[in-house]
Amino acid sequence: MPTLFTRSRICAALLLSAFAHAVLAAPPALATKAAHHVGRAPACTAKKRKLDEKGFVTIGGIEQWVTVKGDSCANPIILFISGGPGNPLSPYSEAIYGAWSKDFTLVQWDQRGAGMTYGRSPPAPDSVLTLQQMSDDGAELAAYLAHRYGKKKVILWGSSWGSILGVHMAKAHPELFHAYLGTSQLVSYRENQAVSYAGLLALVRAADDKSALAVLEGVGAPPWTDPRSFGKVRRVIRRYEAKVTTPPPAAWWKPAAGYSTPKALADYEAGEEYSFVSFVGMHGDGMFSQVDLPKLGTDFAIPMFFVEGAHDLLATPDVARRYYDSLKAPQKYLVMLEHSGHDPNQEVVDAEYRILKERILPLIR
Repeated sequence: MPTLFTRSRICAALLLSAFAHAVLAAPPALATKAAHHVGRAPACTAKKRKLDEKGFVTIGGIEQWVTVKGDSCANPIILFISGGPGNPLSPYSEAIYGAWSKDFTLVQWDQRGAGMTYGRSPPAPDSVLTLQQMSDDGAELAAYLAHRYGKKKVILWGSSWGSILGVHMAKAHPELFHAYLGTSQLVSYRENQAVSYAGLLALVRAADDKSALAVLEGVGAPPWTDPRSFGKVRRVIRRYEAKVTTPPPAAWWKPAAGYSTPKALADYEAGEEYSFVSFVGMHGDGMFSQVDLPKLGTDFAIPMFFVEGAHDLLATPDVARRYYDSLKAPQKYLVMLEHSGHDPNQEVVDAEYRILKERILPLIR
């Protein structure tokens, strides 16, 4: 695979001049970290230059996998914060979002402990992921992208786990982002799990589904202390969502070249397992147990947009709607989709694209 972000041969003085405004505008901590990257060549030497780069960037002290693709340097950047944790979109981005590259520069990031990053920078056996470290990583990457590609800010996109991380990033560093676009928005560990379980249990009982009922009664009502409980319930959720939602194209989930090698597949699987354990915890004490977005505050300095599946049985739309209603932001907007659940399908991608084109782009231009 080609290496991204090779060391510049241009003299440091010219680079410092090119990046001076962006670095000085960043918060002190991020400005210091941005200075670490100043020695790297600016990518956008011409506004119409196409971008297609992939490789490792040092973020949070470790090398993390980042891909950048777009038809023009003049276009705004979308930083995708994928779900899981441990489910990077980089293997599938071209199939799902490739059409967007004519209007946006698309950045996929294999987060700490996931995918290609897991393979290059494997975590210590006794280490766990933390919300704070992941949020700091995301903010550092956003600042780096803005500096390298000559932008003042980037667009922040988050789905499922990425919607938790995205809100944390938007709240901590609004100066880095034009707007936030969340899909399958999770809000609260206790509320999301309680509402999800109760709703699913009602559906299963109404269907007289004895096998699913045995699973749900076996794990009991949340919160759970067995890490396997979340996965057991998630499998029932997927089965019931599939009955009332439009499936995504099968081609979406075929890994792109470079992501289907034995090593890449093994790293993806290992990262998924490691990240999942960090998320739920061995005793219900993982990152998810700390999630309570309203406690971060409901005032936001950036516009907040949401796309929600009406049949999402995990991040249920009623919980997302209550959170949305509580928010104060320069702009906010929520769209509810009648043929979608938690996982993405074409309806979700189309709705996201409309918001980006009709509501977010006018804020930038």
